[in-house]
Amino acid sequence: MELDALDMALLRELQNDARQTNRDLAAKTGVSPSTSLERVRVLREGGLITGYHAALDLEAAGRPVQALISVRIRPPARPVIEGFREWAQQLPEVIAMFVTSGAYDFLLHVAVPDVNGVYAFVIDRLTERREVADVQTTMVYELVQSRVIEPAGVTPGRTRHARRHR
Repeated sequence: MELDALDMALLRELQNDARQTNRDLAAKTGVSPSTSLERVRVLREGGLITGYHAALDLEAAGRPVQALISVRIRPPARPVIEGFREWAQQLPEVIAMFVTSGAYDFLLHVAVPDVNGVYAFVIDRLTERREVADVQTTMVYELVQSRVIEPAGVTPGRTRHARRHR
């Protein structure tokens, strides 16, 4: 999908506040509301915008303690990996999961009420699974996360040939 400076501005604004009205979005990006609406529709239909969600504060949600847990699966066969992935993604403690290469097969990002919750998750859930060969836990002191993701390969100021709207 080819993006121009207006698309980038719309994406930045929506990532900062997806609840703003189309009128406010248009004003912040310097275009008419109809142009803003059409461009956002194209970004959604093109698959770049996949949805809108509410970001929760983990502490306010009662899950202030986070950990990254590396998991090695044995045997490393596709059905075993897929079975573990399907099981783990259903666990309420897991807020993100990465299927990885290297020494470990998965990296689980968990959020729980306290340190005992991390211990219970590892001992009572993970190590009870027959396919879990090894687990390494790293406690998270602070999560620093970018609120805005810039699509790669976009040159600032570049415009689309057939799609100039103002």
